[in-house]
Amino acid sequence: MPAALALTVLASSAAPAALVAGPAVATENVESHLTLETDGAAPGQQVWVALTQKIRLHWHTYWLNPGDSGIATSIGWTLPAGWQAGDINWPAPERFPIGPLVNFGYQNTVHLLVPLTLPADAKPGAPVTLTAAVDWLVCEDICIPESATLTLDVPVVDGAAKPAAEAAALFTEARTSLPVPSPYPVRLVPGEKQHKLVIQAPELAQGKIRDAFFFPDDFKTAASNAAQPMQLDGQGLTLALTPGGALPAGPAKGVLTFVEELDGKPLRHAFAISADTGAMAATTPAAGTVLDSAAKETAGTSLAGAILLALLGGMILNLMPCVFPVLSMKAMALISHGPGHARQHGLVYTAGVLACFAAIAGALLVLRAGGAAIGWGFQLQDPLVVAILAYVMLLLGLSLSGVFSIGTSAMGVGQGLASRGGLAGSFFTGVLATVVATPCTAPFMGTALGYAITQPWYAAMAVFLSLGLGMALPFLALTFSPALLRRMPRPGLWMDRVKQGLAFPLYASAAWLVWVLSVQAGPDTVAAVLAGMVAVAFAGWLYGVTRQSGTGWRVGGGLVALALVVASVLGAGRTAMNAAPAALAASSGPAKNYEAFSEARLDELRGQNKPVFVNFTAAWCVTCLVNERTSLSTEAVKAAMKQKGITYLKGDWTNRDAKIARILESHGRSGVPLYLLYLPGAAEPLVLPQLLTEGTVLEAMAPIQG
Repeated sequence: MPAALALTVLASSAAPAALVAGPAVATENVESHLTLETDGAAPGQQVWVALTQKIRLHWHTYWLNPGDSGIATSIGWTLPAGWQAGDINWPAPERFPIGPLVNFGYQNTVHLLVPLTLPADAKPGAPVTLTAAVDWLVCEDICIPESATLTLDVPVVDGAAKPAAEAAALFTEARTSLPVPSPYPVRLVPGEKQHKLVIQAPELAQGKIRDAFFFPDDFKTAASNAAQPMQLDGQGLTLALTPGGALPAGPAKGVLTFVEELDGKPLRHAFAISADTGAMAATTPAAGTVLDSAAKETAGTSLAGAILLALLGGMILNLMPCVFPVLSMKAMALISHGPGHARQHGLVYTAGVLACFAAIAGALLVLRAGGAAIGWGFQLQDPLVVAILAYVMLLLGLSLSGVFSIGTSAMGVGQGLASRGGLAGSFFTGVLATVVATPCTAPFMGTALGYAITQPWYAAMAVFLSLGLGMALPFLALTFSPALLRRMPRPGLWMDRVKQGLAFPLYASAAWLVWVLSVQAGPDTVAAVLAGMVAVAFAGWLYGVTRQSGTGWRVGGGLVALALVVASVLGAGRTAMNAAPAALAASSGPAKNYEAFSEARLDELRGQNKPVFVNFTAAWCVTCLVNERTSLSTEAVKAAMKQKGITYLKGDWTNRDAKIARILESHGRSGVPLYLLYLPGAAEPLVLPQLLTEGTVLEAMAPIQG
């Protein structure tokens, strides 16, 4: 009997520890369960629990920082009194590009480790049931929030718990996927538009390192969808990070991953990083280099400063070719009014400008809050809006040419204006001036609007309204200055001649907008819009010739004209929806000195330490087109680029492009143009002014040795 008892004890001591695992719970896309690393838990002991999730093929869940979208997996524990659950130990994530967005997370199978600590007075005995309420978001082309309530019965044992043999492989795999503390010194050198993550590891320079990427714990440290150009030198590895927002206080934490080729086989390394932030990166250009005035003003820009810049930019906007014809027509209207009426028209015109600026700004801010990557002039990225604006320009030109008039005049030009109709015309003029101003960018605007889109809505709206007020101020000041009004020429036959002459800039604007459509939506849309313009012109003529007829003819002519205009708009919209755009910055050819922009091409050139000039432009941006004709396409500039080996990249924002929108925002801009010059060896690009001259461009390129 004693011998049998001894054999029994020996056998039990040699038996492997039992596996402690909870039942699996399957949702539509994920199967989840809990596993304990040991056969139980002793009072005062820390043990590990793994949440294992088997994810549907091609679907993924999310990391601590989910990236551009998504929600991190969370666990809510229900534990006995005194028990404590620690934070999730996150495995190194993967990148999941989805259109313009990049998400961070996991696919296939993931193990999330959580430490559990028992109180010292826990009593051994019957198993204790732990409950975990797990929530996650799982995505492929669509995203589905899912959840599960998981349980785990943990035996409380007397004496140290033993590792469960059946759990060993699972926990080995889980710990292998965790990032290890970095063996290398790491620091983050912050910059205004680009941070540098410096890993001091000279031995890496001799290795075959590729695909380096830093996953920040806080999305503000680095934009998720931005490339991270890598440089290897004798000191180690440096990554260029595009800020995702204001740099958080304290060390920059996250996971650094890269692939190393060892004996012909790729090995992925993952290091947990806690990088102290160093001083501002030194990026002072050589003497004589042109610095962007907006870049200087952006540093430390306050709300008051942004409002002042917006006022100045708005006033200069009146001189832009988009606005001047419309404003000239309104100025002519003042000749027919006394000072009192002039002031009323000035105030109503200002109200129209501010109302339209508020509407555009409100739409922009709401869409950006919803995740859309858009900026100043965003409405002109819609071919239908461009087509409608072309029709409006044509109709206004026809009205000024005398083909028809709305009321006594749509723009308030002429004699005997009724007070109500004239004021309505002034309000409409303010709205129209704002709409046609959106293709233009004046000096100071870039800094002001770049500041606005990073601020709370009320501050952003204050900046946009200040821009509108600045645009309205010159005309408003004229209406409140009797001395200036007296200096204006008296009414006469010349007014009709000037009015007819002002129609031609509007016809030219309509023709330019048709060209914009050819770039945006191709020849089929242009054909549809040209046919629509013929119909719109006929509608204007029909409306005009029936105004002096009987009531029936007037109503019938008006309805037919309206139907023609509506049909033209619908036809243009239907064609534009199915059209394939023709890129403004198409691939390079023998007659072009530029290439189409891509982040991959920019990274490749910068990795080769080559100088690069990047032009972000749009077909609907008048300022961009003027700069290209007068400053970027001259023989002197082309020769300088060729002699100095500068690669010219052109980024086309004519149609919506979220990647370009985020690049603009990373440089403090909400719209085009944006000109970047990357000098060899410089961590950050030089940002050239929004209004260029040939001399400005050549001076910026001067430090580059050919």
